Amino acid sequence: MRVRDVMAAVDRWAPPALAYSWDKAGLSTGNPDSKVTKILVALTVTTETFEAALAAKAQMIVSHHPLIWEPLTTLRSDDAQARLCLNVANKKIACYSAHTTLDVVPQGVNHVLAERLGLTKVSPLFPVHHAQQLKLVTFVPESHLAAVRDAVSAAGAGVIGEYTHCSFSAPGTGTFKPGSGASPYTGRRHRVNQEPELRFETLVPKARAAEVVQAMKEAHPYEEVAYDLVMLDGSDPAVSLGLRGELARAVTLSTFASRVRGALEIKHLRVAGDMKSKVRSVAVLGGSGGASAAGVPRDVDVYVTGDVKYHEALDARERGLNIIDAGHHGTEKWIVPALAGYLKKNLKGARVTAYNEPDPFRVVTK
Repeated sequence: MRVRDVMAAVDRWAPPALAYSWDKAGLSTGNPDSKVTKILVALTVTTETFEAALAAKAQMIVSHHPLIWEPLTTLRSDDAQARLCLNVANKKIACYSAHTTLDVVPQGVNHVLAERLGLTKVSPLFPVHHAQQLKLVTFVPESHLAAVRDAVSAAGAGVIGEYTHCSFSAPGTGTFKPGSGASPYTGRRHRVNQEPELRFETLVPKARAAEVVQAMKEAHPYEEVAYDLVMLDGSDPAVSLGLRGELARAVTLSTFASRVRGALEIKHLRVAGDMKSKVRSVAVLGGSGGASAAGVPRDVDVYVTGDVKYHEALDARERGLNIIDAGHHGTEKWIVPALAGYLKKNLKGARVTAYNEPDPFRVVTK
């Protein structure tokens, strides 16, 4: 197995095309062609993470947060971040991260968070405007319609809500005139042929367009496949920054805060709001979501996120939104075992270890 194989597996879950423009995710160190037998999965590449990778004899670290965020202006060993990067590179450890992509894809950071908090009736919180959808249109003989439909669906096309393999087809007639070097599936060279075909249409997430088109071509019998990709208005509803859902029954904010603390296995959290108020509708956004509090719908009772600033909490309280700040680390750390489990399932030739680096914050009570 190579580094590029691991990258490809991560990208199938969290396509790089879904990353926000300001993101720094991707391959920070290493060579895509290097061999990999052991992988360490972590939230952040810290000194502790690096030491854990050495102990596990891992040739690759797959993380949520990128190793390099702010551009390095020097490679001085007396600079902590530069020293960490030098140490990782010197040990020939490849570092690959899926950052904002894992924040927005189905079953990513926020789905894991919502599941741990026991939310039901989960739906998108904030749309991801760059997660555009396309319509694929192609023309296929009836004998190969099912094969093409199944192939593009397996590559990620044709998903509408809880339904897969969604498509439309209608009959028509195609014309073509093969040249001397052509090898037509049907028809004769040097004459205009008419063939009965089916017009086939399906939805395609733009982030998965390349894989879908490749799958279509491999399943299609024609030597030259005619197809269109049409941009649609709106974004993919399956892709969302944050989620909202409901508790099985309403509880006090105090009770729910204790439940969050236990479910996330964290030692502390901060709450802004009326501790006696009843909450049932919950919004979640793992990581740094304080700046998004102003956009949370007014029918949400409590917003669970991290890195909430003083004035963000005050503004939320003024408009009646309760906030639970469970920390950046606390709201995102559960993506690590989820990502490790995914890689174990999809990379049979590698040993995968999940590592939970410690939260940098401690609570001092005395």
